[in-house]
Amino acid sequence: MATTTKVAKAAAGRSNRYNELRKMLEDRRRELMTEVQGKIRDVRAEGGKDREVLDQGESSEVDIQDDIEFALIQMKAETLEKVDDAIRHLDDGTYGRCIDCGEVIASSRLSAMPFAVRCRDCEETREGEQNWVRVRWRRELPHPGSRY
Repeated sequence: MATTTKVAKAAAGRSNRYNELRKMLEDRRRELMTEVQGKIRDVRAEGGKDREVLDQGESSEVDIQDDIEFALIQMKAETLEKVDDAIRHLDDGTYGRCIDCGEVIASSRLSAMPFAVRCRDCEETREGEQNWVRVRWRRELPHPGSRY
């Protein structure tokens, strides 16, 4: 009988944790959706206005500002996709497991970044590899003053 009670308590604890995680992810998803929709609405409203540009410098400044707004929307949309993926992982029971090594991702990492898919060690390894590729790629580029 005591084993049955322990199993029931463990199941209830997992259910509570699942509900907490799901609520946290859905809250973050709503927040991101609101931000993305607001940014898109702002960009559309600005695009509909006639902008008075006095000179080439102001024109460049307006273009840069538009690029920044687009990049912000794109970053929020990518984060939204990651949150959606995390909700899917939660539903299929794989949430909180590193996709590279299969180990449990630390709860402190998941609290800070609820859509993390790698443990800290695997993420650091991945980032190190990406940096190495970037450095190597830059070295292979011809020097701006060279003929090649």
